Amino acid sequence: MSRIAGVLRRTFGIFRDHVGTDHLGNKYYLIPEQKTWTGRLVRAKRMVVAANPTEYEYMEGSIPMEWDAWIRGRRKEPPSIEELLQNESYREQIKLKAMEVEEKDRVLQAKEYEEGLVATPRTLAKGHAASTSYGKEEISEDPTSNANTFQPGSWMPTPKK
Repeated sequence: MSRIAGVLRRTFGIFRDHVGTDHLGNKYYLIPEQKTWTGRLVRAKRMVVAANPTEYEYMEGSIPMEWDAWIRGRRKEPPSIEELLQNESYREQIKLKAMEVEEKDRVLQAKEYEEGLVATPRTLAKGHAASTSYGKEEISEDPTSNANTFQPGSWMPTPKK
């Protein structure tokens, strides 16, 4: 069989083996190590044919992590369906646990604020710390004055009708 495959490779060019398909429809192939018709040795390659081949529609995460590791050569064997399902359920459990922890933390913070154990959060200053107006109040339309400072109000012309 390998002689027939070798003859086909040399005759028709690249010969690839279908290794698997993921739940998104991407197909994964292995191009085995082979010799060209000139006798030059070409090393084995792994490739994916995307289910959505247009580049502008491709999104990060369109290839599952397990298949990405196989494509990049970080694992020798392609992932099995059982492994993919097990890892997906594990990720879902982690997300649920993280949501529970966030909710418990929110409740604890609210309780601590009510009891006075923690200072209430202040509103954050607008802008960037490097800007000259960082932490300053926005200019109001009316002038403001306290003992030693005077802040003139802003004036905008009224639009003509």
